[in-house]
This record gives sequence, structure tokens and C-alpha cells, in this order.
Amino acid sequence: MATTTAAHPEEATPSSKLVEMNWDPITRIVGSLGIFTKIDFGKRKVAECHSTSSIFRGYSIFMKGKDPRDAHFITSRICGICGDNHATCATYAQNMAFGVRPPAIAEWIVNLGEAAEYMFDHNIFQDNLVGVDFCENMVKETNPGVWEKATKTAAPHAEQHGFQKISDIMTALNPFTGSFYLETLQVSRYTREMFCLMEGRHVHPSTLYPGGVGTVPTVQLFTDYIVRLMKYVEFMKKVVPLHDDLFDFFYEALPGYEEVGRRRILLGCWGSFNNPDVCDYTYEKMTDWGRGMFVTPGVVVDGKLVTTDLVDINLNIRILLGSSYYDDWQNSETFVKKDPLGNPVDQRHPWNQSTFPKPQKRDFKEKYTWVMSPRWYDQRTKDYLALDTGGGPIARFWATALAGLVDIGYVKATGHSVKIYLPKTATKPETEFEWHIPKWSNAIERDRARTYFQAYAAACALHFAEQALTELHAGRTKTWNEFKVPEEAIGCGFHEAVRGVLSHHVVIRNHKIANYHPYPPTPWNANPRDIYGTPGPYEDAVQNTPIFEENGPDKFKGIDIMRAVRSFDPCLPCGVHMYLGNGKVLETSHSPMFGIPHK
Repeated sequence: MATTTAAHPEEATPSSKLVEMNWDPITRIVGSLGIFTKIDFGKRKVAECHSTSSIFRGYSIFMKGKDPRDAHFITSRICGICGDNHATCATYAQNMAFGVRPPAIAEWIVNLGEAAEYMFDHNIFQDNLVGVDFCENMVKETNPGVWEKATKTAAPHAEQHGFQKISDIMTALNPFTGSFYLETLQVSRYTREMFCLMEGRHVHPSTLYPGGVGTVPTVQLFTDYIVRLMKYVEFMKKVVPLHDDLFDFFYEALPGYEEVGRRRILLGCWGSFNNPDVCDYTYEKMTDWGRGMFVTPGVVVDGKLVTTDLVDINLNIRILLGSSYYDDWQNSETFVKKDPLGNPVDQRHPWNQSTFPKPQKRDFKEKYTWVMSPRWYDQRTKDYLALDTGGGPIARFWATALAGLVDIGYVKATGHSVKIYLPKTATKPETEFEWHIPKWSNAIERDRARTYFQAYAAACALHFAEQALTELHAGRTKTWNEFKVPEEAIGCGFHEAVRGVLSHHVVIRNHKIANYHPYPPTPWNANPRDIYGTPGPYEDAVQNTPIFEENGPDKFKGIDIMRAVRSFDPCLPCGVHMYLGNGKVLETSHSPMFGIPHK
């Protein structure tokens, strides 16, 4: 079977100075991620990279036997950052399995909540976490020559964002002291409030259910949301040109920087923001309602849009092993032989996956991580593609732009770009931004897309609020439809978590969950070499990345590697969910006070 990227690192030469450099855990991300590298300081590039995770996600195991109505409550606990994305995706899978279609106003409310989550999370990650990689303190430490140039370089869009020089932007990004760093923290507060208005609680929604929502729609509710939204719209008119100036400067200051974090264009997007006019949650019509989403699902290979069909996307998901700590399930039970349209379902599809954990010592020649290797099977070439999400936004934009299906006034996909229209706000005029398909899938462009998607989410939210108010004024205020749990059923939900593709697959037997598999974006990005030797996206993006940092091995910070990895917005699970196996029971006890013996 052909691989999709080079499976082996470049061989060292006699002139090479190969040094092992490891970062475990990677900081300023969520969860436990290790990056293990060999760096050739002679050639100034990364010669080898392995990506590891030391935690096990046990949801696929302990979901079995549960009431399927509880799936969204349980799976939201997968993550303490984007739990609502999981809850939303789970309700999509539940809606399909239960055969229920929520009222239109409920869908608009969910869309408003998810838009707020994108605005909140992308904002805080971009400027309070990844932004630190571009701040004054970091640049001075790693590239003093770049800092010197920044002090002499005027910011092209100073009039829009208020910072006269590139160095001023870098200073404003300094953690805890920078003016822009502090401003973004305030923005995160009211964007979280926006989410809570729609879904009750952040990050585990309290008003989100299969069949609809428990939110009470009122004019006051949507007004409170819109007031905060317009503040965010005004903020974005400053943020987009600010980041454009910063990212463009790095290309100028460091010729060749486009190679940092660059990999083959292999992007996956599962679509976001359902359109209640066409989405009925039936598998038979999934192709149509998938293409009706306000972020278009799609697989992009070498810059070309391979498919926008959710049925096609679903059927070609494969979960491979190779370098991960699990036993194979190839000969285990087949839960689903055919999908509702009669198409055969592969044994390595999430509907049929069984999870057999096998803890062992880390060995980079054998097994070295808990992350499995999700792949998308390309029927044209028979390759198992190591798709990445690019942190979410770049894949969303690329698929949406090429498809050219979205046109709601506030956003328009042109076939080669995405236009974003933001109306007049308190102090700033109406503004139009346009995200253009870039030349590369690299660290800088992943980060740039995140900024533009913040504006995209805000523009979409304006449309969703208008639609919700239309339903409200028409008296269509019912927010939930009744359903019954079938004795047997299957379902799948497709969504975009903040960081990219998210799918939930459920099999119901005897009114209980027989099999359940959630696949968030980070398993797609952080996976190891698979059974064919194909490296995962982090490994692929870091391996052969050039080193521009001016420090030698003794004071090496690895800033170029950090920028490459963080551009994907890593978010491994926040909690450790352990599985003991073989019916073993773990008993624990504690005393409420120190010094009191337990009997």
C-alpha cells in the first residue's frame, strides 16, 4: 500500500551535528503531548520527529452499556476546553439514531452557541497561548536580529489596529503585561457569556439535548447576545489586520520561513453550523444536508477538493494501528456491515472499532503513544491519507472556499477565497475581509486562518441571530421535539470542534449503547506512524522543518518547532480515564480529615 508522505527521516551525513532534543510535555497547550526530535545543527533542520501522548482515552470502553440519551452529557467531559463541541456532535449522532429533527429555532440557538465557542477559544489560544511565540520576549531570546528589524519596520495597517511598528505588536503580546494580551483576556470573558446565554453553562452545556434545547428564546436573550457580538465584531476589525502585519513580517524578516511546519496539503473538514431548512438528520439525506452547512465539509488533497459528501467522508474513515499501544480488532465483532444506504462498512471504521488497550514501554521503533492513527481512505489512489485539520480554520476555509456553496450575505465562498462582511460598529466603519487560499499549508498560514475564522464565526453569528429572531417573531418558539429510544439503531454525528474534525459514531442494541467512538481533531493531528510507516501530521510537519532560531544547542529553545506544533492548536484530553480490564475493580477510600485513621 502506498504511503502519503515520506515515512523515514533524512539520513545524517558526516558533516551533520545530530542532537536529540525533546519537549515533554509541550507547554501552552491542553493535555499531555511530547515531541521527540533529532536536530541536525549542521544543516539547521529537524532530521527526525516522533509525537507521543502518555494518556489513554477510555470513552469507547465505558460508554458501552450506557443509556444512549446520556451520550452528550458523558462525552462533553472528554475535554474541559471544547466539551460543548463533543456534546453538540453527540446530539447530532443521537438525533440520527433516535430519528428526531429539532425545531428550527433550536438549531439556530445551537449554532449561536457554537459560534461563540469558536470566538472564545480561538481568541484565547491565538493571543494568550500561541501568540506568546511571537511576542517581544520570545523573539528577543530566539531571534534578536528579527527583533532589531521589527523595531525599524512600520506596521502597514497601523491605522486599523493602532500599533505603529511591528515591534509594538510584539510588545503588546508579552504575557501578563502586553496591552493586546490583556485585552484578549477581557474578550474571552464576554464571548464565554455569549455561549452561556445560548447553552446555559460553559464548557458542559446544561440546555443541550437530543431533539433540541432547553433554552427559552426571548427577545432579551438574543439582544444580550447581539450586544456582546457587536463588541466582538468591532474587535475583529482590529485583530485581522494586526495579525496580517505580524505574520507577513515573519516571511519578510526570515526568507524561507514558509517551510516551517509545512507539509503536503492533506486537509479534512467535517462541516459546521447545520442549516435547519435542509438538515433532517437522516443518513439517507446526509449528502444534501451536509452540503447545506454554513461551513462546508470536504477533503482537500494537494489543493484539490476531493469530496464534499458526508456519506463519502464517513464511509472512508479508517482507524489504523501501528505505533500505538493497542491490540488489533480485525477479527473482532462486526457491529455494522452496511450503512443505511446499503454501502459496505469496513472493519476499521469507527462503527466497528473495538478498543483493546495494551500498555507497554515506549519504544520509537515499535510502540510509543496512546494515540491511534485515523486515516481517510482515498478510493482514487488507494492511499490511506494522514489528513490534518490545520488547527481547524485552515481546513474549514480551504474546503468552504473551493466548494463555493456558502453565500449568506455576511460570508461568501467564491471558489478561490472566502469573503467576510462585517457591518458598521460603534467606532469603526463596515469592513470586508477576504481569506485567500494560500500557497502552503504551514505554521504561519494555520495561525493566520485562525484569525480570519474568528471573523467568519462572528459574521455567521449575525446571520444566525437574525434567523432566530425571525422564528421568534413568527411565534415558532418550540425548542424541543419528543423522541423514543429505538431498540436497535446506528447514528453518526459530524461537526467541527474548535481544532477541527469531530465525529461521533454510535451503535444501539437493546436500547443501550453497544459501541461508541468519538474522534476529535487531535487524534487526527497527533497520531504516530501507522502500519504502513506513514508519520502523523505533527511528525510530518516538524520533520525536515528548518531551524531559524539563532541559539545553538546549549541555549536552544526550539521556537520554530513550537510554532509548527502549536499552529495545529493541540488539545489532548484534559482528564485521564483509566481502564483496568479483566473485570478488575479498583477500590479507594479517603478520610475527610488528616489524622483520622480509616477502618
